Amino acid sequence: MSQILLGIESSCDDTSAAVLRGREILSNVVSSQTDLHARYGGVVPEIAARAHVERLDLCVEAALSEAGLELTDMDAIAVTAGPGLIGGVMAGVTFAKALAMATGLPMVGVNHLAGHALTPRLTDDVAYPYLMLLVSGGHCQFLRVGGPDQFARLGGTIDDAPGEAFDKVAKLLGLPQPGGPMVEAEARSGDATRFDFPRPLLDRPGCDLSFSGLKTAVLRARDKSLIDGALPAQTRADICASFQTAIAETLARKSRRALELCPEATAFCVAGGVAANQTIRTALEEVTDLPFVAPPLKLCTDNAAMIAWAGAERLALGYRDGPELAPRPRWPLDSNAAPMLGSGKRGAKA
Repeated sequence: MSQILLGIESSCDDTSAAVLRGREILSNVVSSQTDLHARYGGVVPEIAARAHVERLDLCVEAALSEAGLELTDMDAIAVTAGPGLIGGVMAGVTFAKALAMATGLPMVGVNHLAGHALTPRLTDDVAYPYLMLLVSGGHCQFLRVGGPDQFARLGGTIDDAPGEAFDKVAKLLGLPQPGGPMVEAEARSGDATRFDFPRPLLDRPGCDLSFSGLKTAVLRARDKSLIDGALPAQTRADICASFQTAIAETLARKSRRALELCPEATAFCVAGGVAANQTIRTALEEVTDLPFVAPPLKLCTDNAAMIAWAGAERLALGYRDGPELAPRPRWPLDSNAAPMLGSGKRGAKA
């Protein structure tokens, strides 16, 4: 019988707990904090950390109840140990340690990015090695995934990640957060050809990406389009559509380059919150004749089912963590690659 794992995720602003039996998701409870952060135009780390502390036990209870199991039925606990907002990561790790100590269950710390990167293994049993485009709110990178702990970065963003760019553009245009779904909704009624936004770094070789300049181009377009200090509704929709198309085309063309660097890939996979964007998905589907794998939308955003799966893969390799497990705000998947987003006292972001 397949192992049963409890997964715990608290790296940003969603508190989640899941129960996984093999590849069967018995429950995947996600408690969103969107309402708590809405007035601030973005996630407030201190508020997020407190909310995680308040909700972790409730989410675990709900996940166990939905699965029809008890904590004693679990074979192990998997928890996000980084990267992420340190307060949230600390809350999750501390909670998991307490459960492990109280029950005697083995515990394994999981890299949040690995959770996203290994999701195609959970949903589609994709064989190693495969090419992964991990595209989320804080990260964007091309990875050759050769195993549960084998990640080679082929390229990534040198500044803003696409999800971050979506959030900032939404704020520039007066749209509520989270920005990604709001921009996508506006874009549905917009003309994607009205604004000729740049496709950054396409004139340079390699797979690196940049979206900061694209965000600045949106700001300039907005300012030039104001009428008596207000932005017409149709213009806002056209800006959203043009911006979204620029990101989709840039990701598609860079993906072709990454595939050339990974000829042994069994599939081209995409994961992370931005992978929920249908325009981006459609553009990426046309990149290659290889199988294209994108998880269901509910598994693209942060969730504990992907953490439980990544934990199961690590457990199979013999990984175990004890009380010494430390929460990490920064934790690159490819430790051999040069830092892309800066390296401070706690290490490289990506």
